[in-house]
Amino acid sequence: MNKTELIAAMAEKTELTKKDTERALKAFIDVVTDELKQGEKVQLVGFGTFEVADRPARQGINPKTKATITIPASKAPKFKAGKALKETVNA
Repeated sequence: MNKTELIAAMAEKTELTKKDTERALKAFIDVVTDELKQGEKVQLVGFGTFEVADRPARQGINPKTKATITIPASKAPKFKAGKALKETVNA
């Protein structure tokens, strides 16, 4: 399912217009993104948790030259599914 299909499905379930649904989805994405940028987590009980994982710097190998390189530390967004979501998917 792509973004357009998601908006159409959400609009049908909520009986909102596609335009309003798109604005609501964009607002959700913006809020989650802003919270993650601040290092916070967003927890939706029954659905899951969006949070930031710190990745430490590490040594790697350039596959082309076989030279050792240092991969810098970074932050990566991650999602952990909640219990209710896992149970629904596995039912």
